[in-house]
Parts: sequence; structure tokens; C-alpha cells
Amino acid sequence: MAVPVGRSVVFVTGNAKKLEEVVQILGNKFPYKLISKKIDLPEYQGEPDEISIQKCKKQLDRKWFLDKLKPEGLYKLLAGFEDKSAWALCTFAFCAGKGEEVQLFRGITEGHIVEPRGPRDFGWDPCFQPDGYEKTYAELPKEVKNTIPTATGHWLPCRTILLK
Repeated sequence: MAVPVGRSVVFVTGNAKKLEEVVQILGNKFPYKLISKKIDLPEYQGEPDEISIQKCKKQLDRKWFLDKLKPEGLYKLLAGFEDKSAWALCTFAFCAGKGEEVQLFRGITEGHIVEPRGPRDFGWDPCFQPDGYEKTYAELPKEVKNTIPTATGHWLPCRTILLK
């Protein structure tokens, strides 16, 4: 079910950079106003899809352990391991209203955890270097980062559904 014309979409996050990135990906012709809402509640455990569904139903946002660990700490956790391969998974859950089915949108990008480089203003971006790039997410211009599947893999299909 599409959101009726003239309505806003509540984007549950306290992360201004995440909201900024989503607005850029959806584009200036996106017909709905995104309203940021921060909710601080306990973390659910389980598979990413199930957590996303639970949180969407309750209008919750996922808080990561990285808030406390910081990018430097994440990198240091892997100091004893030769293989620092990783993948970035971003799952977005959307529900058009109470009683409606939750739809999941997922983007995934293969890469590596590296010593943090670039601005420390957006989660793990300083220590994740996507395969095929010489820079971390934090070092990449937004115009480049937002073409990588972690972002476009779920926002573009979501945009299509919201525009129906």
C-alpha cells in the first residue's frame, strides 16, 4: 500500500547523517516529507530481517554497539585476525500503517575493515572500505557512496513503492 499523496513518512533515527543520506538518495523529486524521530528503547536480538520487522512495527531504530566502541575500537577488535573481510548490510523496514504488512528493503556491500580514515560523523563509515574502492565510506564523496549497493540496494526499490 502506498503512502497517500501529501503525507509525510516518519524515519525513525536519531542520526542526522543517516537522514541526510536517505534524503539525497531518494532525490529532490521525492514527493513525501521525511520526518526524523528518535526513540531510545532496548535492542531486539535475532536475525536482521526479524529485528527490522519488529522495530518497524513499533517505530524503533536500531542502535549499534559501535556508538560505544567507535570506529577505532572496531578496527582494534580485528587486530589478531588476518582476514578483515566484511560486508555492510543495511535493512530498511517500511509499513504504510497499522495492520499493513511490513516490507523489507536490503542493501549489501562486500568490503574490508581498515584502520579508520575520514570524518568520524557517521557510524562505521571510517573503517569500512568497499571492495573495488581505495577509500573508506567516510572518505568517499556522498555522490559516489550513495551509488554503492548498501544504499541504493534498498532505497531505490523503497522509493519505487512509495511513489506508487
